[in-house]
Amino acid sequence: MSHDTSHDTVAAGPHDGDSVQLRDDRRHEPGGGPTVFAVLDPLRAVGALAVVLTHVTFWTGDYLRHGIIGRVLPRLDVGVALFFVLSGFLLAHQYLAAASAGRPHDSTGRYYWKRFLRIYPLYVIGVVPALLFVGGNEGAGLGDWVKVLTMTDIYLSDSLRPGQTQMWSLATEVSFYALLPLLMLAVGALGGRRPTTRRMVLLFVALLTVNVVWTLFLNEPVRDAGAVLVSQWLPNYLMWFTAGMALAWAHVLVSRPGGAPRLRWLVALARQPGVCWVLAVSLLVVAATPVSGPMIFDPSTPAENLTRQVLYTSVGALLVLTGVFADPRSGYARVMSHRWARRLGHISYGIFCLHLVVLHFVYWATPYAMFEGNDLFPVLGLTLLITVPLAELLYRFVESPFMRLRHLGSATPSKTPQSATTHNS
Repeated sequence: MSHDTSHDTVAAGPHDGDSVQLRDDRRHEPGGGPTVFAVLDPLRAVGALAVVLTHVTFWTGDYLRHGIIGRVLPRLDVGVALFFVLSGFLLAHQYLAAASAGRPHDSTGRYYWKRFLRIYPLYVIGVVPALLFVGGNEGAGLGDWVKVLTMTDIYLSDSLRPGQTQMWSLATEVSFYALLPLLMLAVGALGGRRPTTRRMVLLFVALLTVNVVWTLFLNEPVRDAGAVLVSQWLPNYLMWFTAGMALAWAHVLVSRPGGAPRLRWLVALARQPGVCWVLAVSLLVVAATPVSGPMIFDPSTPAENLTRQVLYTSVGALLVLTGVFADPRSGYARVMSHRWARRLGHISYGIFCLHLVVLHFVYWATPYAMFEGNDLFPVLGLTLLITVPLAELLYRFVESPFMRLRHLGSATPSKTPQSATTHNS
């Protein structure tokens, strides 16, 4: 992710794809039986906590300390990649599994309605306190409020407002939400046809090509033309969403009668979660080297940005893979499916939306000073101590009530529980 803007911009939304955040994480597969992706819930929490940690360590100045660990800390913005891979998987899976089984999917209008309910109410609760109470926003005028509340600030502003800079990723994810039905129509998951591997591969190649061309050749000219926050636009992150969609198609293929023999290696790798996590951490360490650009402040070159995108794609895909094909009998699945682990995933969107406002409050209310160091754990502890209970309250009294409206106006509300994963279902 580009570090051309303020470091706050590394955060991502609970993004996490398309989650309705109900108690169960089920999908009906081509064979008709439900599949549970329970392991994906805690992974959303991993992404959110990585974002919190990278912000706290920047504010305390620990980016510049601790040797290789200090170099890895800025790369915890990989949590954004994890969110986007989850989103690509969860949202595309709903379309692809239904189309492959010959079952109807939600209308596009209802799909957008669910996305709105999933993202927007909590988004407003996250940005309004920042605009009202965080220093630096005193001069925000009507135009600033409109841009923030319509999620268009990454297109129309020169910088992101203090206390809400993590919200750029929600704006980017909304762009993906808007695009996805068109992508599914192109491959036949909408319109009465059934998707084929050939069409899916062509789609993946097209999206990756757009990502690479945009990153290498178009970012800088568009920025020079006046779009300062172009590095936060969707074309720079299509690779991450595409990885999720590819995993969704792989799951559909494996779930068909007879399975997909050519994908046995992928399932075998997923069923070795320790290997996947070791590979992911190793790739993150590689991303902490100069090959993917400077840690902070200095801008990255197009080649460095692309390298980081590829490494983050691999990290996010490896972690999500462990939940897509998890063996429910394994110790890993049992631990990750524990109700408290899943609950942390359920409230992770609130953690994501509120943590920067809380971090501003912690520095206002305590004697700690930014960038002085030696206060990482107290500041992190206070931030989580306040943010986690608030996120639980928001889940109970805002997210869940709003998501009960997802079938408003529907003659036959679906009885199939939706995913409780990232901000995507």
